[in-house]
Amino acid sequence: MIVIDAYRGGEDLGYVNGDFIEKDFNLRISNYINKRLNELGVSAIMTRNSDESLNINDRSNIINNKNNNIAISNRLNYGNDSGVEIVYSLKNNNKLSNLISSSFNEKNIKVNKVNQRRDENDTSLDYDDLLKNTNLVETIIIYYGYINNSNDLNNLRDNYELYGEAVVRAITDYLNIPYYYDNSDTYVVEKGDSLWSISRKFNMTVEELKKLNNLSSNLLRIGQVLKIKNSNDTYIVEKGDSLWSISRKFDMTVEELKKLNNLSSNLLSIGQVLKIKNSNDTYVVEKGDSLWSISRRFNMTVEELKKLNNLSNNLLSIGQVLKIHN
Repeated sequence: MIVIDAYRGGEDLGYVNGDFIEKDFNLRISNYINKRLNELGVSAIMTRNSDESLNINDRSNIINNKNNNIAISNRLNYGNDSGVEIVYSLKNNNKLSNLISSSFNEKNIKVNKVNQRRDENDTSLDYDDLLKNTNLVETIIIYYGYINNSNDLNNLRDNYELYGEAVVRAITDYLNIPYYYDNSDTYVVEKGDSLWSISRKFNMTVEELKKLNNLSSNLLRIGQVLKIKNSNDTYIVEKGDSLWSISRKFDMTVEELKKLNNLSSNLLSIGQVLKIKNSNDTYVVEKGDSLWSISRRFNMTVEELKKLNNLSNNLLSIGQVLKIHN
């Protein structure tokens, strides 16, 4: 069982910058992480689900339940610095902390430190009471950024789901749990992007893109997450993809895929948008799909769909490509 700790709460506001309040952010990102872990089949609970006050003993008692083995305490920093800080207990190794750090880096999120911190009065102890009190659980504190740093603040305000997803991915990797993320309706801004170039990629107008994302100007930040129109004619490259694997998914040859996208080499980058052949003979599984719902959509029986795709059970994964009747 994973415990997600939304630090602060109730009368304890935490750090505040204008209308951005730490206790609210901690709860928001904790809710996201908890929801995503449970979607992926990982048992997770939260120390608080609402704006309530919990003292350190209350939190420790929830975390120390015998069924729990990992706790993530979500917090913010304040000071003359920037980026994410990850603190792990003196009793634990740095494997999970390093996975979380790598996951942030993959999403172009700056990690400032991965470290242990000792009590100034007794260096044999952790600096933080929550780490001290949860000896039987692997507890990690994540400071997602410095609330008084304008770049950190803007990123946390606009892209908290991106930060949360990085943590989710690291936990599933650590537990060897199958991971998926339906990113077909979002795009992460990269260096050199503009509203015009992104709108061209997804066959939208600049005005449609701005309206969909409630943008009042044309300014973008690297790492910003934009909603896009879902298109069956594009595919967003994910970790582990290759031209060969993508071409197999969409019943294309590597050469067809390269020609369609004006590619001169076989190199791909995560988040790259590729044009694909729009085939009436295939369907890409989306969140919430089942064999029954897909078969109904294409006037097939479940058995026909399973037979056509050589499926031995009813399990599907988001992004899976199924053959359908034309």
